[in-house]
Amino acid sequence: METLDEILQKYRFPKRKIESSVDIEDIQAHLKFDLPEDYVFYVENYLGIDQFIGAEFIKLWSLEEIINANLEYHIFEKLPQTLAIGTNGSGEFIGIEFEDDNSLKIILSPSIDLDTKYHVEIGNSFTDFLLRLDNGVEWFL
Repeated sequence: METLDEILQKYRFPKRKIESSVDIEDIQAHLKFDLPEDYVFYVENYLGIDQFIGAEFIKLWSLEEIINANLEYHIFEKLPQTLAIGTNGSGEFIGIEFEDDNSLKIILSPSIDLDTKYHVEIGNSFTDFLLRLDNGVEWFL
């Protein structure tokens, strides 16, 4: 968590000052998997953001926005192994995809054509995703 905390501080992610009305369990009720520890730490302690990290723009949703966004985009229905956690502001969502072997990856995928064949891996954990951005790794070269 130390690396994650350093990145969150470096980019001045806004800290949560009051407890959310939404709990992780509320999100988990829609999922068939457990959320990764580093993402849970982030979403419970920080608010959503929209800013550039390195060359890429990201908008991460706050805990209060996640369920409604996933329902609106039909993620729960069409991609049951995926949780959308934000967007890149260009018609693609950022998500956590869970694999059958209990591993996960952070993905970027079109918001319109919901199919796993379009998922592009942008991290092998939430921390790795932010670390890659911080190190200047671009999504599409």
